[in-house]
Amino acid sequence: MQYDFGEVNSAMQKYVDRQIIAGVSTAVLHGQELVHLHCNGWADREHQIALRDDHLFRIYSNTKLITSMAVMQLIEQGKLALDDPADYWLPQLRNRRVLRPGATSLEDTEPAQSAITVRQLLNHTSGLSYGLLDHGSLLYKAYNEVRILNAFTTLEDMMNLLQPLPLSFHPGQSWQYSIATDVLARLVEVVSGKRFDQYLQLNIFNPLGMDDTGFFVPEAKHDRLAAYYGGSDPQNILQRGLRRLDKSPYPGAFLQPVARLSGGGGLVSSMHDMLALMRSFLSGGETVLKPESITLMMQNHLPAGQGISFPGVGDVPNKGFGLGGAVTLYPTESDPPGSQDEFEWGGIAGTHWWISPRHNLAGVLMTQRLMSFWHPFSFDFKRLAYRGAGIQR
Repeated sequence: MQYDFGEVNSAMQKYVDRQIIAGVSTAVLHGQELVHLHCNGWADREHQIALRDDHLFRIYSNTKLITSMAVMQLIEQGKLALDDPADYWLPQLRNRRVLRPGATSLEDTEPAQSAITVRQLLNHTSGLSYGLLDHGSLLYKAYNEVRILNAFTTLEDMMNLLQPLPLSFHPGQSWQYSIATDVLARLVEVVSGKRFDQYLQLNIFNPLGMDDTGFFVPEAKHDRLAAYYGGSDPQNILQRGLRRLDKSPYPGAFLQPVARLSGGGGLVSSMHDMLALMRSFLSGGETVLKPESITLMMQNHLPAGQGISFPGVGDVPNKGFGLGGAVTLYPTESDPPGSQDEFEWGGIAGTHWWISPRHNLAGVLMTQRLMSFWHPFSFDFKRLAYRGAGIQR
């Protein structure tokens, strides 16, 4: 098969030249074969350090795929089931209350109509919120007042803080991106009897050879962590110019161990390790899951007529959600032709992965720009990667 990813390289260089991103690394797998790997720009603009394929990145919500895999392993072992009530292991989820429609206070609630299940935590239909994107809402304020996302508290502490807070809707009745995957990280700890980082190391990272993935960067690798940037205008994602973020999300982040082993956004990884992760989902690769579990993860688990939506963005057309990532039900004009059934997700700093079971194809994009999940550069990469692999429909 003939491949031509020249358009990918030139398109990514344009984003670097326009100072939309400092540097970007892209890769494409066709089955187990690495058919494209290229780096553009800088890991550190100020010090003129060119981006290499061994640099490390804050992968934020790409962590969710790995946490979901851990849960699926426990399901394979018979220790969990998808439709089990999660409160059997996490008592803080019992007796939940739900905000009434139009509620103006946290007390304006009614009893939840059902318990939160493991499946609902995996596909973000649990009713939990995030305190991250839903600015101005009652739960955004409540989550931030008790500091749900505090990196210096444990997963168990997080569950105790969540316990008195209401849900935003009855479990299963809607979709909302949420802290549910961090809750799943605590579930893994309780069910497995191991600390979350230890579980991942023994059961996912070691078997797949993911030697650069963890919750902090060891001192010997500090020079490999790519610098972090924000756009010059947070309201205009295509405005030229970057500002360096050395203290985001807090001073020393990802350079030293912290208490919160965030299953929703805590990992640092490399292109090499993300490719190993992608290979584990493609036929013929080293894997840590049974084929039926992989198939299940990549299927849409939302009820008919339900889709995904984000505050300030609105509905994302023709996207469902599987167990750890979005699923393309039908391609829109933003999607490449032939991307139906694609499984994908990304992180808030621009790292992104996608897997096409239909074409046995996967792509990874690694960069470090705040608030750039599903940014135009990621759409361009995917569209041109499909074209470069010869997939037109």
